[in-house]
Amino acid sequence: MNDTVLWDVDRRGVATVTLNRPKVNNAYNGDLIGGLHAAMDALGREPSLRIVVLKGNGRHFQAGADLAWISGVARQSPRENEAVSRLTAEAIRRLDTTPVPTLALIQGGCFGGGTGIAAACDVVVASEDAVFSISETRWGLMAGIILPQLCQAIGLRQVRRYALTGERFGAAEAQRLGLVHEVCPTGGLEEAGGKIIEAVLMNAPAATSATKLRALASARAFIDEGEMRDLIEEHARTRQQDEATEGLASFREKRKPSWYPD
Repeated sequence: MNDTVLWDVDRRGVATVTLNRPKVNNAYNGDLIGGLHAAMDALGREPSLRIVVLKGNGRHFQAGADLAWISGVARQSPRENEAVSRLTAEAIRRLDTTPVPTLALIQGGCFGGGTGIAAACDVVVASEDAVFSISETRWGLMAGIILPQLCQAIGLRQVRRYALTGERFGAAEAQRLGLVHEVCPTGGLEEAGGKIIEAVLMNAPAATSATKLRALASARAFIDEGEMRDLIEEHARTRQQDEATEGLASFREKRKPSWYPD
């Protein structure tokens, strides 16, 4: 088991997948992406699986990419960058199309790729202290591999604001936009999530799975291989361009980027 992602399944078929890099706010790196794939591989072999619950250990759910790791990836070859982008994109796609319901329980920060995880889940509950941001452009990067899910979740009009400004917004605004279904008091995620789990468990498993997959198909929400390839290539290419170099440098040096006007 990769200890950056923990998972277990209880006797009811309720799986809990926990992002486990609390010292860096569960920012994703290669290990965490690999851990997500390993968790989904393992859960795919569980015949009793009924629902997958995603959590983040510590104060924050998921703070986007580990920018120190991204800087290292950007210095690798184009082929290696594409491989990293593919693993990341496939993790989101697999979560999006998992044939059982998925539930995200979000506290604290949910930035960048964390918003993609939220958008890819069927149900999202956030505590009142949750804060969201589609933040990639701040660092000269782009959120291409999660934009399909975000457009499905909150609509193109809202993506055109929040992915272009990188603004932070709270749990109530996330609910208004449709990224979050329910807001609960801080500390109340387990109780609120438990009610969703009980509702799912009351429903017939095969009918629930068929309903989810038919809903995705009806909304034309499946990503075909051609679009997936384009998303991956663009995502990897952007990471190696000058703006990303400057954006990541501004993060390390705790300063405004060069494109900010004096």
